Order: sequence, then structure tokens, then C-alpha cells
Amino acid sequence: MTRSDDTHPAEVSPETGAKQAGETRPTEWRWVERTVWTSRMLKALEEGVKGGVWFSLVDKVFRRSTLERAFERVRARRGGPGVDGQTIEQFAERLPDELERLERELRSGSYRPRPIKRRWIPKPGSREKRPLGIPAVRDRVVQAALVMVLEPIYEREFAEHSYGFRPERDAKDALRRVQALLNAGYIWVVDADLKSYFDSIPKDRLLEDVSSRVADGRVLSLIRLFLEQPILDGLESWTPITGTPQGAVLSPLLSNLYLHSVDVAVAAAGYEMVRYADDFVILCRSREEAESAHALIERLCAERGLTLHPTKTRIVNVMDTDKRVRFYGSPHGCDFLGYHFEGRRRWPRAKSLRALKDKLRTKTRRANGRSLQTIIADCNRTLRGWFNYFQHSDRWTFQPLDKWLRRRLRSILRQYSNRHGISKGFDHNRWPNAFFRARGLFSLEAARDACVQSGRG
Repeated sequence: MTRSDDTHPAEVSPETGAKQAGETRPTEWRWVERTVWTSRMLKALEEGVKGGVWFSLVDKVFRRSTLERAFERVRARRGGPGVDGQTIEQFAERLPDELERLERELRSGSYRPRPIKRRWIPKPGSREKRPLGIPAVRDRVVQAALVMVLEPIYEREFAEHSYGFRPERDAKDALRRVQALLNAGYIWVVDADLKSYFDSIPKDRLLEDVSSRVADGRVLSLIRLFLEQPILDGLESWTPITGTPQGAVLSPLLSNLYLHSVDVAVAAAGYEMVRYADDFVILCRSREEAESAHALIERLCAERGLTLHPTKTRIVNVMDTDKRVRFYGSPHGCDFLGYHFEGRRRWPRAKSLRALKDKLRTKTRRANGRSLQTIIADCNRTLRGWFNYFQHSDRWTFQPLDKWLRRRLRSILRQYSNRHGISKGFDHNRWPNAFFRARGLFSLEAARDACVQSGRG
């Protein structure tokens, strides 16, 4: 969902900026699933239901039309099989029978989710790995149905400064807001990091937050079942005491809900926060204000049973910069959503750059058995996606990356010509930049220049 150009963010008024957390916002509800949320229900949502609590929702979860749409969402997101080994394609082949079975189990109350398969996946730009939970396909369908039913209830109240895993919002919107605040003079930043957030959410308190707006006991029981799913990691199985598993369809909504009270308190105190899931910054006009904001967020997180990472959470002045520093691992500024902000510039943070190079390295190994045209097409897919997100980086970001990739491609051409080693000597003359341009290699620098020219036009 790309919005306006990041290089021209909307003006920010300190007095009228983002709406306060918890403030009711009129909305067209374009994104809701209309097979679940009828016009009558949406009207009740806007006007408010008695006591602010919703009853009798489970019938909308197990309704066949809801389950059908939920499966379409699961199929669109793809993903691997869970502990039962059933793939999305296999589920689709028996779709009427599978949905009839789910409807029957949910209606009777006999439904029980299967254990979650744990897989460890690399962190982009790092040698570390993070856990990913993979529920069975049937359980992902039920969770998707729950999200379709519950999300509008909580979305109506979520804070304006919350951007992660929310309809019609994305990371670019959050970055745009940060840039607008920096431009408006909010240069002191509380760069916060929650330690193991998804794994440390207290389950009982999370369910209390859910029940603040939902009083359907069967829906609450379903959510508890998902929170108490065993984890299967190889041959080892256990049930976590806290947390909601990353990878579960329901987890993003629940994680946003658990931080909602923090959002409300920060906004009520008058601080400018920008949050994307568990990643957030608070932007202030002075160091004193930033220190007060840091003390507040530390207290609020402690009250929620959460912990700010002691070494990754810090207060920085993004204008405190050394203009001689022109490398990605700068000790100044702050990182947020893959970008590094420093002075009035931004560029990909060191991990984002390493992640891109790691991807391209796997596609440009010298002994790969593929044609140059195939390799270029493969690299282009990665380059275009990366540029779409990082196109508003400082201009000197792109040329070194283009040169680095062309050198790797020249090394492949040396291999094809029975020459050993990395590109060197007259290879640049033998295969000039125009050679790769003629073969369609995507140039980050050229794409950036085209965007600038288009913006001026």
C-alpha cells in the first residue's frame, strides 16, 4: 500500500499531530470482511454496543462463508505444513470436507488445535536465528476466521501512532511519520527495544484485555486454546508459560492489543510515539523530555510484565552527527524499521545492507550452472523489492551496491571464460557497465535518479 512520496512527508503540527490513542475515528471500513460484518453490525460498532462489550460472536466464526474466506486468506499467505504434514494444496483438495469438519467441531465445542511446529529461521543480516511457529493449516484457518470477526472491534480504538499488522497501514507509513516529526524538530529519540516481546506476554492478562470488549465465552475459550498450544521442536514438546507464538495468524492482533494500554498512556502524556508491533521510537524536542518519556515507557512496560532491552534501548540526538562518517555502521543516530536516521539523512541500517548482500551472494556464486541472463533476472527480483522499500535513502547508498554486484557478475563471467578468481584487471573494460545495462540488470543508482527526476517533474 504505497502512499505519497516519502521525500515529502505531510507537515506535522505539534498541537494537532496524530490523533490520540483510544480516540474514535470515523472510517469507511473498506477492509472488513463483509460476509462477517454487515452494515447493521458496522453501524453498531460505530455507535457503540451496550456496555462496550460484544456477545454472541462464535456463530460468525464457524459460519461456512467465514471459514471459506478465512481459507482464501491462508492460501494467499502460503506457508508450510504444520505437525500433521498437511499442505495448503492438500487441504484445498478436500476443502468442502475440511470446512464441514471444522464447522462441526467449532459448533459443538469439540475443536482442539494441534501442536505448533517450531522452525528456526535466520535473522536477516545476522548469524542468529529466531523461532517461527507453524500451526497446522486447519488451525490457521480458524485463527484467520477469528481475526476477521475480532479485528474491527479492537481496530476502532487502536492508536493512530500504531502501524504494525494493521489494515491499510504499513512500515512506509510509520517511516513517513518519523521523518515528518524529525523535520518538525523532534530530534531527541527514545530508541526502544522490547526484550523477547512475543514470548513474554502474560497470557492471563492478555485474555483480560481481550475480554474488555468481547464477552463470548466460547470465543475466549478458543483464544485460550491457541495460547496454550504445545510447541513441537524436533522430538521435544512443551507448553510455554507466557507468550503468543510468532507465525500464528492470531498473534499480530493479540500483540497489538496487549500494547494498546501503553499506547493510550504515552499519547495521554503528550509524547510522540511511532510504533510498529514491538518496535517503537518516541520523538521529543529536548533531552529532558526524552528522559521523562524513557522513564514513563520503562514504568509502563514493567506494569505490563515486559522488559526494555537494557543495552538496545537508548536516548539519542539524531542531529548529533559526524559529517565525516559515511558508512553504514555509524555509531550516531537511530535505527527504525530497517533504516538508519542521522542528521537530516537516512539510509539502510547495517543489518539491512548485510541482508541484501547475503541474498545476492546466494544468487551470484561463481559455480552455479546458470546462464548470466537467468542470474540477472533472479537478482532483479531481489533488487526491485529492496529498492521499493529503501528508495528514499541518501543518494550515496546505491552506487557502491551496484558496483559490488557488477563485480560479482564479472567474476562469474571470468569463470565462464575459464579464468579463475574474482574480477580484476581489465575485466571492467571487457564487460563494462553498459554490457550489464544492455542485458537488463536493474541499477539501484539509475532507479534512484529516475525517481528524483520524476519527483521534480
